[in-house]
Amino acid sequence: MVISMKTPYDRMMIARNVARPNFYSYVRAIFDSFIELHGDRYFGDDSAIAGGVARLGGRSVTVIGTVKGNSTGENIKRNFGMPNPEGYRKALRLMRQAEKFGRPIICIVDTPGAYPGVGAEERGQGEAIAKNLLGMMSLKTPVVSVITGEGGSGGALALAVANKVYMLENAVYSVISANGFASILWKDGKREKEAAGIMRMTAQDLLGFGIIDQIIPEQEGGAHISPEITFAALKAAFISDIDALCTLTGDEVYAQKYDRFRAFGVFSE
Repeated sequence: MVISMKTPYDRMMIARNVARPNFYSYVRAIFDSFIELHGDRYFGDDSAIAGGVARLGGRSVTVIGTVKGNSTGENIKRNFGMPNPEGYRKALRLMRQAEKFGRPIICIVDTPGAYPGVGAEERGQGEAIAKNLLGMMSLKTPVVSVITGEGGSGGALALAVANKVYMLENAVYSVISANGFASILWKDGKREKEAAGIMRMTAQDLLGFGIIDQIIPEQEGGAHISPEITFAALKAAFISDIDALCTLTGDEVYAQKYDRFRAFGVFSE
């Protein structure tokens, strides 16, 4: 068995690699069909979040995810995977639609965080994220989420309040970026490599903490090198967990998710 010697910083840089598979790569490889739906019915359509109805293992599912680009031009179009509030409202609209029609939900997350621009704040960025957190927690249809690259703060958590949460082997998931951490703690963003080493944001760390349920393997060097390895493992995990969760009643789905999040952390009274 080969033991990986990657540091957290190494994994963070792999997670940010522009060549990594994005939302549409996973959709094409894993699902049998996909019909994309658009708009939040309030303001507009956000290209940093995509979603629609797909088929997986003979079952209809709703698939939602953040979208990064694999080139500079595509990243500009997708706002580098940083959603605006209308993106989160679109996601919640599709989740409620999925619950209405009894479809399980799969979320594919790769974002440095929600877009912090003035316009986004004017249109209610914080409220949109908060409503997603509340809405996802109360859903009575199964939700499975996977962090495929970066999972940045509330912008990622807004699509990851789920019954099952996976991370790819080289993904990272944290309340703040390593650069932001270093800038706040040491007033020096250049110390992000040092920050990454102490933030405990890798899949291996978070599996140990019980924050995630499973690590999805990647080819040595990253999922972009041989993506079929990751696609096959992720599809198998989706089918297995969705099939198991669909045997539960709506109340049991809700209770399982509630208990999962209540178990986080250690506290004393």
